[in-house]
Amino acid sequence: MKLKYVGPKPHISQHGIAFDKNKEDKYIYLSIVVQLLNALNHEYYEDRVYVYQTDTSRVDDSTLLHDLKRYCPEIESLVDKRAHNVEDELQDNIDRAHNSNALSKEESEVLTKNIEIMHDYIIQRSINKSVYYCAIGALAKLLKKDNIDHIIAPMYQNFVHIFHSVQGVLEKDKFHIDTNIDIYKENEQLLVKLQVINT
Repeated sequence: MKLKYVGPKPHISQHGIAFDKNKEDKYIYLSIVVQLLNALNHEYYEDRVYVYQTDTSRVDDSTLLHDLKRYCPEIESLVDKRAHNVEDELQDNIDRAHNSNALSKEESEVLTKNIEIMHDYIIQRSINKSVYYCAIGALAKLLKKDNIDHIIAPMYQNFVHIFHSVQGVLEKDKFHIDTNIDIYKENEQLLVKLQVINT
């Protein structure tokens, strides 16, 4: 299993391959999620505020994977299962392209070729997405387990995206945990706050 950046979501047709830049590869968030996990994974003392200085430098992929395995021990089987499912979906798309009455023989061949060209790209995006949601699940568990009531981060798009993902996981929890995301300014710095209402 490897982690690496591939790119935005592809739209594959008999006319070509386009990329949706609004659907970025989840890989870009993994380094920050791991930093948050590492920052929050320690003993807590009542009424103490903990500060962690985030690092914007990229962690190499093998270190990233090593850290992720600490928080998501089932990551290998999860990725294998997801890759197998996507492989089946891709084969199903190829079969449908061959059997389509709406496409000419040439269009069917072009669509098939485009799917084949993007095969590894799509599999890797799927792996990155599975790993990301496993890490987000681990972060949500950590927030619940340690009764962390809020996290504040610089108002960067990546933090907002991650906070929204954690919010989604916590709100779908069988014991439903309320959350709130606020954006505010303090000392001339724009910040984002994920508040967790543990009851």
